[in-house]
Amino acid sequence: MGTSPKPVDLRSDTVTRPTAAMRRAMAEAEVGDDVWGDDPTAARLEARVAELLGKEAALFVPSGSMANLLAQMLHCEPGDEVIVGEEAHLLAFEGGAGAAVAGVQYAVAGRDGRFTAEEMAARVRPASPYLPRTRLVAVENTHNASGGTLWPLAQLDEVVDRAHELGLRTHLDGARLWNAAVALGLDEARLARGFDTVSVCFSKGLGAPVGSALAGPADLIERARRLRRRLGGGMRQVGVLCAAALYALEHHRARLAEDHEHARRLAAGLAGLPGVRCTPAEPPTNMVYFEVDHLEAAAVVARAAEHGVLLGAVGTRRVRAVTHLDVDAEGIERALRVLREVLAP
Repeated sequence: MGTSPKPVDLRSDTVTRPTAAMRRAMAEAEVGDDVWGDDPTAARLEARVAELLGKEAALFVPSGSMANLLAQMLHCEPGDEVIVGEEAHLLAFEGGAGAAVAGVQYAVAGRDGRFTAEEMAARVRPASPYLPRTRLVAVENTHNASGGTLWPLAQLDEVVDRAHELGLRTHLDGARLWNAAVALGLDEARLARGFDTVSVCFSKGLGAPVGSALAGPADLIERARRLRRRLGGGMRQVGVLCAAALYALEHHRARLAEDHEHARRLAAGLAGLPGVRCTPAEPPTNMVYFEVDHLEAAAVVARAAEHGVLLGAVGTRRVRAVTHLDVDAEGIERALRVLREVLAP
């Protein structure tokens, strides 16, 4: 009796399973009690992240949402306002944590997740006892909701410099900063330069099972450690997880170029289908968003799943496919064969 092939899972780059080598690293990790500051693997990971990002210190946390929340709590007081791009992750996809826990509100600048220094400055409120205080500018690079798009380096520098001139603090939501660095051919530290704090994720793209980090000045990160405890993020023998993240940093960053190539191949294969449009037409990193004129997204997702290809519906007619460590070139070709059938008018 035959068995069904393993699904091609393109729902997200968070669905990866640890590789055999990563599992060995986890099993062999030297551990201690991190709440007491005794876990040597956690310390090594935090030092490595700080080095890669060009910051004084870093802190391991369970999730990117917690890293972004900690940044907002460090930089803002309840009632303050944070300037973000359209559909920023910390505004739209973190369960309202900024408002519910940090007590902040948001002002949206620009379009498609990016904004210029002028667009940012236009959203800064004048000082007044009647108005919320604009306190923080948050940049997401790559930007998820607009298709894994990248910030041009010059524009990034201008926003950071102008924010500091205006007395504002800056945070980089770099959950997929690893993808941005590979796509642009730049070091992560260059893309993080000037930001007061930076968050990065190990379970998106890099293939680790759990974890993110927040990096910045040593005094801020020490405060973040206390706030992490308050939020329930203090863990014990966390080196088991940090070992996976360390392995991912050393072995899975450069290979992100393969995911980007697979995304371009998928988009190119979809481009010739009637009534189908990829947005953007050529994916800059590992995300393929496409709109379908003649089918609802939920129907596309359901039909593709019946044939072993898993996608995500992100709107009435918009579908997302994300390439990652567990999808190879053959998987992309299989996905295209299924989608050509599913999307046929």
